[in-house]
Amino acid sequence: MTRFNRSLVWFRRDLRHYDHVALDTALRNSQAVYCVFVFDREILDPLLARGLQADRRVEFIRDSLAELDRELRQRGGGLIVRNGRAREEIPCLAAQLEVDAVLLNRDYEPAAVERDRAVEESLAQQGRRLLGFKDQVIFEKDEVLTQAGRPYTVFTPYKNAWLKKLLPADEVPAAEIPALGAWLVEPPWGALAAPPARADVDADADAGVPTLAELGFAPTNLRELGIVPGMDGASALVEDFLPRISRYASARDFPATKGPSYLSVHLRFGTVPVRWLARLALDAMRSGEGADTGEGDAGGARTWLNELIWRDFYFSILHHFPHVVGSAFRAEFERVQWETGAQADELFIAWCEGKTGYPLVDAAMLQLNQTGYMHNRLRMVTASFLVKDLGLDWRRGEAYFADRLNDYDLAANNGGWQWAASTGCDAQPWFRIFNPVTQSERFDAHGKFICRYLPQLAQLPARDLHAPWLAPAATQAAAGVSLGENYPRPVVAHDEARKRTLERYQAVRTIAG
Repeated sequence: MTRFNRSLVWFRRDLRHYDHVALDTALRNSQAVYCVFVFDREILDPLLARGLQADRRVEFIRDSLAELDRELRQRGGGLIVRNGRAREEIPCLAAQLEVDAVLLNRDYEPAAVERDRAVEESLAQQGRRLLGFKDQVIFEKDEVLTQAGRPYTVFTPYKNAWLKKLLPADEVPAAEIPALGAWLVEPPWGALAAPPARADVDADADAGVPTLAELGFAPTNLRELGIVPGMDGASALVEDFLPRISRYASARDFPATKGPSYLSVHLRFGTVPVRWLARLALDAMRSGEGADTGEGDAGGARTWLNELIWRDFYFSILHHFPHVVGSAFRAEFERVQWETGAQADELFIAWCEGKTGYPLVDAAMLQLNQTGYMHNRLRMVTASFLVKDLGLDWRRGEAYFADRLNDYDLAANNGGWQWAASTGCDAQPWFRIFNPVTQSERFDAHGKFICRYLPQLAQLPARDLHAPWLAPAATQAAAGVSLGENYPRPVVAHDEARKRTLERYQAVRTIAG
């Protein structure tokens, strides 16, 4: 690695000061290291244009930056925060600070790749370098390929190859596995440089980090929901999850149960390093915390590790097949004839607002709208319902989730929606169609989740909660349920919708064949 007089570390989706590849590299190879984050108006202005002034993600980032700034100042540095177009702000700041290089952790989204290329070109014109590093994934780009040197498009073979590459020997401690343990040593903090105009700022202040109002945004219910941004919030969730990890495989599918880790938003913004989480999963597997439950699954920790591998898999798909942004992975499914027109638009609105008449679907959509979170099982159920019950283009649902999910990540969101729509790699077969009633009966049998978001149904017997329209009129009346008034009738009949979907996809298969 070249030695630099001055360098600039550009934070993006890696809002932490530890186990941070670009920062660690800069500190070990520079006389002085400055740190910067840019509130990129190319990302923020479209949110405002769509009416998302109260966006939990912006508040999460802002509060995480305040914590990061405090941590860096306690080590002699500090965070420079800019509010503008990153492709302009970074070269300008690099020139002002007279740095030799800008170091960053790579992003794999096509728009981010294009932006970083533009920044690199601008820096090169100044005689400066841009250096990128792998940080938000375990394996990237071409690190996991088939024996023929091609990217995997099916998860299970990818997972097997991923594990084989990660684990040279089962007896190697997780902390010593190169892909996981290379950044555990404390870096030389003495190279950190304070922002030029902020050398005398109180270490406990939030000075330098703009307020939400200064960014053009409004406060949200983030804290009311119990979401704690930053590294402290991530660490608290990890501590809460580890005692439960052995039950993850059996508990993760039930939305009324505390089964997930709830770390997805922290992974999205890098307030927790994925390497640490993979190490914890491996340690739990080896210590017996993730041992088989006796129910035929591979253990809680192993199942959770698989979720981290899915994350890498979708990043790999996005890198190798960027056409998935806006298009079906499998080109033949671009010929699917989705429902359009006024009635389709009304159905879409009913789905968005949680007014489809199917309680599990509606409760899930209300959870999303009120909290910015949706349980993973319910993401599959609601996506399947939009595409295969309502017959609507999966891209409409993908865009809605993109605006409202706190943990929105292009690679995972796109991969999940194309999986549900049967248009993606390793997708569920096109003829597999979730029944929203049986999904409800299986995964929310007592209706605890449904009643949390649909209290008007709470007095119905549990057996009737999943399909209120089938309950006897007297039962509905006794429970205070009035279909069409305080709860909608089903917007579609599932059996009929299923037939239309099979015909819709079969037509494409016939043409393709």
